[in-house]
Amino acid sequence: MKLDFVPRACPLCGGEDATVVVEATLDEGRLTASAFASRKLPEYMHSRMVECKSCGMLYANPVLQQEALAEAYKDASFDSGVESRLAAVTYRAILEPHLPALPSRNSALDIGAGDGAFLEELLALGFQSVAGVEPSEAPIAAAKPTVRGYLKCGIFAAEQFAAESLDLITCFQVIEHVWDPVKIAADAHALLKPGGLFVIVAHNRRAFSAQILGTKSPIFDIEHLQLFDRSTGAALMRTAGFESIAISSLRNRYPIDYWIKLFPLPRTAKAAVSWMARTSGIGNLLLSLPAGNLALVGRKPV
Repeated sequence: MKLDFVPRACPLCGGEDATVVVEATLDEGRLTASAFASRKLPEYMHSRMVECKSCGMLYANPVLQQEALAEAYKDASFDSGVESRLAAVTYRAILEPHLPALPSRNSALDIGAGDGAFLEELLALGFQSVAGVEPSEAPIAAAKPTVRGYLKCGIFAAEQFAAESLDLITCFQVIEHVWDPVKIAADAHALLKPGGLFVIVAHNRRAFSAQILGTKSPIFDIEHLQLFDRSTGAALMRTAGFESIAISSLRNRYPIDYWIKLFPLPRTAKAAVSWMARTSGIGNLLLSLPAGNLALVGRKPV
């Protein structure tokens, strides 16, 4: 896989003065179809990451060209159906306390919808019309027949939806992957009805797990073009025009085997531990941990 990189300014404030936090650790010869897949086995490869001196945003610079990103995601593999369904349950729990504030439950959009697992949750919550946009072909092919028809393959484009037509827009573990996060948030604001909600789940660069693991944390990855924290996450929401911004940490519930996959063990040791967990049956047990993610909920003013 040949990668082309270009320089960029801070994706949050546009500033160009930044401090290098970590240098790039890329090896194009090790990149496969799983490099841009969700919930993959970490390769511990990432772009050079810099911190904006104006707003504190941590972002990749230089960064992959937008066209190269779109092609990489289109061809990415998918083998995380179990984790996708478990994550959808977690995201539903985040959303439910905010449902009474919605204008209605007529329409919802999930950006980066994967195999549509969260669309199932939205339908179960009573939303009448749901849609999901997903850049990769593989998860859509793996989607259940009951939700596959709601999924559209491609990069999210606001012009495909009517202005102020949606009650809810969700964006789970996606905002780190996009070239222009401010535009995504601003587009969401334009598409929402007054009083509508924009819900983001993102990696927290200042989470305890990220501080302990450093660059061995899975959040340092070639897919991640920027990494947020509470301050920059709130700034993103405010910049796009959202108010009543609620920020919280969350716990993720996954099989023990998946947590082993994320832990920075040497590859051979990880394979051995994973094999023992699977053959003993322990690997299938579900474990809830604070994985270092943030939930941000913003409301469009009425």
